[in-house]
Amino acid sequence: MTIAALESLSFGLGRMAEAAAGAGHRLCLLTGDRSFYRHELAVLRPDALDVVDVDTDDPEAVRRALAAVPDLAGLINTTDTWSLPAAELAARLGLPGADPAAVRLLRDKCAVRQALHARGLSRGTAVAVPPGAEGAEAVLRTVGLPAVLKDSAGTSSRAVWIVHDEEALHRAVAEAGRQRLSGALFAEAFLAGPLYSAESLSWDGVTRLLGVLSRQTSRAAVVREEAAAFPVALPEEERAGIEVWVGRVLAAAGHERGFAHVEFILTADGPELVEINRRIGGALVGEVLCRTLRTNVYTAMVDEALGRRPALLDAPLDAEGPAYGFVLVYAERPGVLTGWLGLDELGAFPGSVEWFPVREPGESVSYVNDQRGCTGMVLAEGATAELAQHRAWSAAVRVRPVVADAA
Repeated sequence: MTIAALESLSFGLGRMAEAAAGAGHRLCLLTGDRSFYRHELAVLRPDALDVVDVDTDDPEAVRRALAAVPDLAGLINTTDTWSLPAAELAARLGLPGADPAAVRLLRDKCAVRQALHARGLSRGTAVAVPPGAEGAEAVLRTVGLPAVLKDSAGTSSRAVWIVHDEEALHRAVAEAGRQRLSGALFAEAFLAGPLYSAESLSWDGVTRLLGVLSRQTSRAAVVREEAAAFPVALPEEERAGIEVWVGRVLAAAGHERGFAHVEFILTADGPELVEINRRIGGALVGEVLCRTLRTNVYTAMVDEALGRRPALLDAPLDAEGPAYGFVLVYAERPGVLTGWLGLDELGAFPGSVEWFPVREPGESVSYVNDQRGCTGMVLAEGATAELAQHRAWSAAVRVRPVVADAA
């Protein structure tokens, strides 16, 4: 039997293939660009999984490719971009999967905010932002300042603006009007406090908090993720409160089964949602979950794809593994990546430092203000998330991408 993955996060394929094999199945990746997985495919055995090249933006081409997969038993998707097509294809093919209507809601960040506000789970609401002065007036009238403007279907921190005054608001509305958004521009209140993400797993009304990840973003008005660490050491009462809150938020948003990556601000009045991603966390989140909890958490994806309650929901979790921190290393300017300086120095740093390349020399880097500018990540371990993060940061500052002018 075979379990297919419709695209995937750039890291985690090896863990996913291992989980599928453990359940007696083979993993088959459907992708429109296998170079996106170059690191994973380079370190895996050639026979670890099958890779099918297909235009994954074409639902009919994907359906035909899935029809050709031998003994197809389930369909996995770990991305935001392909979450709705995957749900619709699973329903069309009679495979276990999420309700497409629920996925459609979760892919609309504006609608999620409005739904939570209506249920008393968000102090503020959201408002659609039309172009020009009318949009700025809608923000001032409904949300106020400071505010956050976002693409309702955005990913990887693209098209996010934090505005603190009217001048910045008008600039952001104008800039958004020049960009091609995946959804529509909307605004919500700016939340004061540190940013975290709750990594959770749900099944029919039961939600388990696997841990909380700290997150650091750039100080610029255009948001860019810089670093993260897991697991955050929280007082037990506060951790239990976050677990209950996450369960209520996911239920209100219609997320009933599977992983959720719930970003939130821990305000002076408690947690407030930033956004919900119905998947395991991106970057190296899945890897650090596996290492810290000392289990392959991707087995839960396989269980879900097969329509059965994930064993991870009930399994005792060994949280005695080391904590981890990782730092994203960005190109400083657009151009052609020719390599990195400092990689040979990483072994001198404490924390069993590892380098995970995201791009390879010769690639063009067109954007540096969001995750598309990330060239690789530095991972380090420590007794606590704080120590691991400090170690990762100290090592990452020695890694310098070398970028040449494009020809």
